[in-house]
Amino acid sequence: MSRFTASSVLLSFLSRQRIVPFCPLRRSLGGIKRSLKALPAALVLSAMPLTAAAQQLTSPSEVVVDKIVAQEHAEVGLLRQYSPLVETYIQHLRPDEQVGTVPNGDKYFLGRAELAKGVELEPLEHTVGLMHKVSGGIREFFSTQFVPRGFLQMIYLDTNGFDRQHYKIEYLRREFLGEVRCLVFDVDPLPYSGKGRFVGRIWVEDQDYHIVRFNGAYGGSSLISNYFNFDSWRMNVGKNLWLPAFVYCEEGSVRDPKTKRLAFKPFRSQTRLWGYDVGHAQQEQELTKLLVESSPGISDKTETATDYSPLQSQRLWNRQAEDNVVERLERQGLLAPHGEVDKVLEAVINNLEVTNNLDIQPEVRCRIMMTTTLESFTLGRTIVLSRGLVDVLPDETSLAAILAHELGHVVLGHGLDTQLGFYDSLRYDDKEIFRHFDVARPPWEEQAANQKGIELLRNSPYKEHYRTAQLFLEALKNRSKDIPNLISPNLGDRVPTSWTIASEDYFTESDEKPSANVIVALALGGRIAIDPWNDQLRMLKSKPAGIVAESEKMPFQITPLVFYLMRKTDNASSGSASGVAKLAGGTKP
Repeated sequence: MSRFTASSVLLSFLSRQRIVPFCPLRRSLGGIKRSLKALPAALVLSAMPLTAAAQQLTSPSEVVVDKIVAQEHAEVGLLRQYSPLVETYIQHLRPDEQVGTVPNGDKYFLGRAELAKGVELEPLEHTVGLMHKVSGGIREFFSTQFVPRGFLQMIYLDTNGFDRQHYKIEYLRREFLGEVRCLVFDVDPLPYSGKGRFVGRIWVEDQDYHIVRFNGAYGGSSLISNYFNFDSWRMNVGKNLWLPAFVYCEEGSVRDPKTKRLAFKPFRSQTRLWGYDVGHAQQEQELTKLLVESSPGISDKTETATDYSPLQSQRLWNRQAEDNVVERLERQGLLAPHGEVDKVLEAVINNLEVTNNLDIQPEVRCRIMMTTTLESFTLGRTIVLSRGLVDVLPDETSLAAILAHELGHVVLGHGLDTQLGFYDSLRYDDKEIFRHFDVARPPWEEQAANQKGIELLRNSPYKEHYRTAQLFLEALKNRSKDIPNLISPNLGDRVPTSWTIASEDYFTESDEKPSANVIVALALGGRIAIDPWNDQLRMLKSKPAGIVAESEKMPFQITPLVFYLMRKTDNASSGSASGVAKLAGGTKP
């Protein structure tokens, strides 16, 4: 029997099939009552004089715990005003003689949380092709009772109410999570407190007493409903504002005889939340723009080119269509604002253009899609790569190969639907975005872009390092049957895994030799950090990992992420990512 508690991104499907999620949500999210019971001596955080007057006062330990409880109550109420995007990606595991464990099937969900209604998700509806991707595993999906509401529930310590009436809270020590000093407590439900209560450990920042991390599980399993182990993180996105950003979940072991006996498929999962304020931030930026118009009556008599030819007009119209789509995707939280990571990609594009003597007008731009699925596509002369794809690329040459393929589409003039230049074409419900946009290319355009990409690479600074890019594509092709949902795009095209960048003869003649410790691909989350408030991205800055064992390479796999937390003192709508994730598995990006 699968152990899972939670509700499908395909919520409408659940309703039609009358599948009842088994999250223990018997009470509303609010209503946490404070208790002034005396706590065990282990909770005393500082000594008090044993005077008669002091004994009548609440001890400092009780004050701290009361503040934690009150702050968690306020957190639950605060979250009701937000509707972030929620993405859950699950990988089943199987044993492997060489590397220990490898993926053995996967599942993927993307939707928008409706926290005002509790633990609710509104799915983003997909195109026919993507629905085939999801529905292809739907019978297996529901047979194991994976329901994304349960993953979303893990952003809350206790949806029934966290208080001292139901929990024993035992202080352990102080500990730093990045730059944030925390108080660490063990938390256990009191007897007869009911099912679904949290069992585990919490980290509380010691200034305003927000719970910033909790690690454990919900207790009270039954024959039809079990709870999974999880590690839930919140990030500081503004002064006194900590929001859920990431949940790692793992259950079962390929080496555990009990897991095999129960026929349970071990799995790992990552749940990410972002886009808490992405729409509001953009509107505020637009309102503060300063526009300067020339004074009336002033006429410039110089003979300058001020008119547009039909070709130039067509290019401007195409650019308008690009901008319309980019703005729509960014407003919905699917596309990150232009920033640091885009500039890295644009630098590689510049290298390809300069060495191939390309003068492309309007200029080629790069953007990052926020999702984990591995995909890339072009919107006219805007190249889009998914965050997940950039995460797993092992080096700059592999990045250049993917970008060269997409640049091939641009050079060959594979454009965007010009109907998107009309603003009314973008008036649709947010959940229909994957139905509305069709940016995938037909096979003949993909093949032509492959050939053009090889030509661009051969004239580029990356021509001496083809091997790593080829090894990446081969590794992805070899693993594709185990991660079908990861390689299935939401909007664009699959990574061309059958693309032969260079023949074996080239590798034989080349002096380039693969390293014995070569990493063909990184684990998920290996390069980019996300600000969950405004969707700003930044490159991770982690220390070199040294020698990496075969079992630590983990290409395309889910791993735990440990976040380096930092405080923000400015407004939540400004700044960059507040936490930088580091791979706990040891793989170096």
